[in-house]
Amino acid sequence: MSSERFLVTGALGCVGSWVVKRLLDEGVETWTYDLGGSDHRLSLILTEEQMEAVHRTENDITDEKAFEAAIADNGITHVVHLAALQVPFVRANPILGSRVNVVGTTIVFETIKKYADQIQGLAYASSAGVYGARELYPPGPLANDADLLPPTLYGVHKQANEWTAEIYFRESGLESIGLRPYIVYGPGRDQGMTSTPTKAMVAAAAGLPYHISFGGQCIYHHADETAAIFLKAARTRLDGAPVYNLGGITVEMEVVIDAIEKAAPEVAGKITYENARLPNADAIDDSELQAALGPIEWRPIEDGVRESVEDFRRAVHSGNLDVEKVLA
Repeated sequence: MSSERFLVTGALGCVGSWVVKRLLDEGVETWTYDLGGSDHRLSLILTEEQMEAVHRTENDITDEKAFEAAIADNGITHVVHLAALQVPFVRANPILGSRVNVVGTTIVFETIKKYADQIQGLAYASSAGVYGARELYPPGPLANDADLLPPTLYGVHKQANEWTAEIYFRESGLESIGLRPYIVYGPGRDQGMTSTPTKAMVAAAAGLPYHISFGGQCIYHHADETAAIFLKAARTRLDGAPVYNLGGITVEMEVVIDAIEKAAPEVAGKITYENARLPNADAIDDSELQAALGPIEWRPIEDGVRESVEDFRRAVHSGNLDVEKVLA
């Protein structure tokens, strides 16, 4: 058994669930830290034995004392901080969004500073949402040091967190690594502005039609490989508080739909998309990430989509996936 003891905030979310799965697959003791709610994403990808092996902590990320107790009482050695409210939820409740996304992250950093001798690694989620519209940048893949021009409050929160990490390093020597995902897909991705390609995979697994809410060329990373990169970052010590673009597979929406139809031929012609591109960059340079963490082999979109549809199909047949709820 590993001597590592991981705490994953936002573990009931998509990427968080896959981080937990990878840790349990390795035999690492793992604590989740969430306010509470449904564990349907965990149950979608974990075995019954793994579900029982998870140490669950139900507390608010904005509760400083509760978070400190979770770190201190459990001898936590590594933290993967993913807890956040996404764009639609921040837009609906900006004050709550800032409490969770900004104050919550500051509590994580302040607590880890207090337990610097105990904590061996911290990785946290920023977002490609810190960048502005593609026309604001030079042609070509978006550079890691491109100007941060967030168009949403969510992006502003993530930019604030990146600078929070930098200031904690400058003033206290607290090392961290931030990562900027773009479109995460796969089992567990059932909410957020860019979740509709995954919902199309759920629909396909159930033999249903679906209309994806955007089109164009985008960058995709499967939730499992995204989780693997967060874990690698949490286990890597770098002198500073760098933040890295998460690369991935850059494809047009037609390619995604073709992959879905190959995985589920019965829905051929029934998966459609809105003819509107997202405003974000459609190609990202992840060379700095690969230089820092080592080579990353991105999963081909055909493989990732096929695996996702197969996973969803098994979940539908076992009654472990509420298709109607996901698609709603």
